[in-house]
Amino acid sequence: MALLGMMPLLASCEPDKKPMNDHPAALPQVPENAEIATLGAGCYWCIEAAMKQLDGVYSVTSGFMGGHVPNPTYEDICTGESGHAEVVRVVFDPKKISYATLLDWFWKLHDPTTLNRQGNDVGTQYRSVIFFHSEEQKKAAEASKAAAAPKFDDPIVTEISAASKFYPGPEYHQDYYFQNKSKNPYCRFVIEPKLKKLRLDH
Repeated sequence: MALLGMMPLLASCEPDKKPMNDHPAALPQVPENAEIATLGAGCYWCIEAAMKQLDGVYSVTSGFMGGHVPNPTYEDICTGESGHAEVVRVVFDPKKISYATLLDWFWKLHDPTTLNRQGNDVGTQYRSVIFFHSEEQKKAAEASKAAAAPKFDDPIVTEISAASKFYPGPEYHQDYYFQNKSKNPYCRFVIEPKLKKLRLDH
């Protein structure tokens, strides 16, 4: 499986640059019969932009899960000490796109063999993780991980854990790529190659 390179000297966490609209985003409603997938694959800006392009996905919300600090701020996350991972909450229509298909894209859109790191984004908040919402999702995640393993040269280190409380990220971090692609080099050099890969493989 071809992995996407990361440009040097680019990292996503900039806790000192806080705009006025830094309050947590509102969660979109979950339509009847929809399901939720919660995935961590490094910076949530990257996987959010990609997952939004998939047919059958209702909404994608960037946020945090898996830590021990209640109501964490983005500054808490950037320290790497809250225990949370940056994740996306994907609400999807299982009749149009399966959980297994979402996981197939999850493996393609990041490097699951690097522990607590994606390129220059380093820390436990950037760990590769699948948070399952049911026993069925847990089994599917384990099967998907086993199927993906031979496609990588190094062992997959992705964590598979039960979902816990999801905290939406700041409002200004939602739809980040599409709001900032013309002014943030991280969008151009890190996120755009992922979107190109999705378009080519879709």
